Formats: sequence, structure tokens, C-alpha cells
Amino acid sequence: MEVKDIAIAGVQGNVPPVLHEVLNPDEQKALKAEIKSLLAEKDAVLVAHYYTDSEIQILADETGGYVSDSLDMARFGREHEASTLVVAGVRFMGETAKILSPEKRILVPDLGANCSLDLGCDVDEFSQFCDAHSERTVVVYANTSASVKARADWMVTSGSALDIVRYLDEKGEKILWAPDQHLGKYIQNETGADMVMWQGACVVHDEFKSTELRELKERHPDARILVHPESPEQVILQADYVGSTSGLINEVVNSTAEKFIVATDKGIFHKMMEAAPEKEFLAAPTAGKGATCTSCAECPWMAMNGLKKIRDVLINSRNEIDVPVDIAAKARAPINRLLKFADDRDKAVYGNNDA
Repeated sequence: MEVKDIAIAGVQGNVPPVLHEVLNPDEQKALKAEIKSLLAEKDAVLVAHYYTDSEIQILADETGGYVSDSLDMARFGREHEASTLVVAGVRFMGETAKILSPEKRILVPDLGANCSLDLGCDVDEFSQFCDAHSERTVVVYANTSASVKARADWMVTSGSALDIVRYLDEKGEKILWAPDQHLGKYIQNETGADMVMWQGACVVHDEFKSTELRELKERHPDARILVHPESPEQVILQADYVGSTSGLINEVVNSTAEKFIVATDKGIFHKMMEAAPEKEFLAAPTAGKGATCTSCAECPWMAMNGLKKIRDVLINSRNEIDVPVDIAAKARAPINRLLKFADDRDKAVYGNNDA
């Protein structure tokens, strides 16, 4: 089976344009006030991913919600008293929230907001791949559908993947990894684990260019390069720090550097600037001279989230995420295995990116 053709070819032609919501200040102010009222009225809380527009992140913080990575968003929602969660992110994040909080209503601003890693890992084709390597422990990344998670032994985040794969490797287990090929290769290089891999890729991180990154570093020799591990290997090799979204933000805070080149979705700049307002951030390049990029370091599906859509789902209670009970139960097992692993080692669980 040529897995790469399955995982990538079907996604590239279906990437939507990056279209952010455009509002004037008065419209923005009115919508935020209306959403705040609706959240209280509907017993709802807003959770948002680091890659969403800054105004959505600000609104989540202002209303007692939460901004984080995908698994931490779901964990917060599970522990919050609200009966409804509005998940501003992409579809698999809403599914993960539903898996951890089956009794709650999960709403998303746009059901069409997807992830190339999820879209490129069809559960039927993935199950065939697993069956062909039945002796291997199946480890999947958070950026997958509930159905793919249900087929897995373990779910991992970009912040936990190294520890878990190293743990499994030390036990003598062989790994089947999915779906991100770059993150998988990074883990394999760091751990030496025996891994076969599904060859998916994130349309955002896959476009970072190593040659142009090197040239940017030459123009800014004092900048520290921060890279999310969904990026290509030649980009990762130039990194001063490789880590999850939460890890990258922590590095900005803890580092003595004053300037950073950041290879992940530009949405993360909001939290970076909030955490370290005196520091400077440059987006890692995504295309060479005369070239074009598909995403330009912005997830087109994340851009589908907007204040108007958040208001509308609260008014109409539409775009509800439903995960069949049997799938949710099976998918909960590998997630809980990760959470227990982290708790046993008293470590924070950092999530993707992903997308």
C-alpha cells in the first residue's frame, strides 16, 4: 500500500483559502457583548485554540473560558461546570471534547473547519494499515478523528509523544504511528524506536522552508528559532527549541533571547506577545522566491472561526458535535491512557498543533 498517496494527495486539492472575519471596531464590540450575555444565558463556556483569531482568544479569557491546545481545551471543558462547551478550533477538537464530556453539549462555530491530518487519515484505510501491522502498538496523534482514536492503543500530543514512545520502546514494543510523518520522523530520530508511519502532513507546518529559514536567521543572527515538530526535518534541524504549542510559549517566557523566529501557525503570536510583550516575533518563511504558499503559516480551517459564527451557534444551538457512544468509549481509552501516564509522572500534558 502506498500510504503517502492516501494520506496527502486527497487533501492538498481541498484546502480552503484563508479568510478571516472582517469587522469594524463597533461591530466587534457589539458582538462580544452579545456573546458574553449568551454564554451566561445558555450555561456555556468558550474554549479556543492558540491558532484562532486573537479576538476569539481574548473573548475566551474575558468570559472565564480557556485558550490552550486541543487536549487541554477538552480537559478544561470536562472539569468546568458549564453544560455547554463552545469549541473554537477544528472539528477533531470538538470530538475530543465530546469524548471526555459525553454528557455535555458540544458546539463548534463551523462544522466545515477541519484538519489536513484528520482528513488525510481515513479510518477504513487506516484500519487496513493497522491490520497489516497487527503486531505493532498503535499510537495516534491528537489531530485525528474519534474513529481513528478508537482504533488506537495510545493517543499522544506533541508534548507527550517523545516520553510515551520512549516508554513503549523500552518495553520492547514496536510502534505503528499516525498520522503526521514529520512528527513521527522526529520522534523516531530522538528515541530510536522501531516505527512504521502513516505519511500525513499538516498543510501549515509542511510549508516551512529550510533554505529560506537559514537566510532569515542570517539576517537576524540574534533570533532564537522555535519550531513545532510537525515541521519538515530540515527545518527542525535548525531549531534552537522544538516543542508543542504550550512548550513554545513557555520557551518564549523562559528564554533570555529578545527575538524569535517561530515555525508554527501565526495565531500563536497573540499568546506569545501577551506573555512577553517586550520581545519580537518573526514568522518562519513558508515559500521561496517567486513561489506561492497554500496556507502561509495560517490554518485556513482555524480562520473559519469567527465572532458572528460563535454568536449564531449560541442563538440557534446548531453545529453540535455528536460522537456515537461505542466510538466514544473506545476512543476514551487511549486518551485516558495518556492522561494516566502523565499523572503517574506528575507532568503537564501539552497538546498539538497542530494544525
